[in-house]
Amino acid sequence: MSEALRKLLKEGKNPQQHQDITPHVGVLTLHFQLYACEDLKAKRKAFTAMKAIWGKEPDLAVAETADHDALDCATWTIAALGASAQQITQRLDQIEKDIQDRIDAAILDVHREIL
Repeated sequence: MSEALRKLLKEGKNPQQHQDITPHVGVLTLHFQLYACEDLKAKRKAFTAMKAIWGKEPDLAVAETADHDALDCATWTIAALGASAQQITQRLDQIEKDIQDRIDAAILDVHREIL
């Protein structure tokens, strides 16, 4: 249940009397080049932080979306929810910067979409 809905229910207002709450969704897809991964276990280890850090954030969903069996590349997608497109853009900017700092793999391609 969203925080806004909890607040409305707590205040006892009729949910039909409030303004519509439409979340915005941003999708960030990163394609990585990997070096010296001898097996899939080494590949998973290189991306442990993806789920360990950003996978626990309440406004994010993180998943490896392609190149599952490839040892030389990986594609990860992060979906973010927010109240505005601007908020999501700022959030994805920060996440991309943090990923560049923490993940030991070159980013070959970045694709963004705000829905």
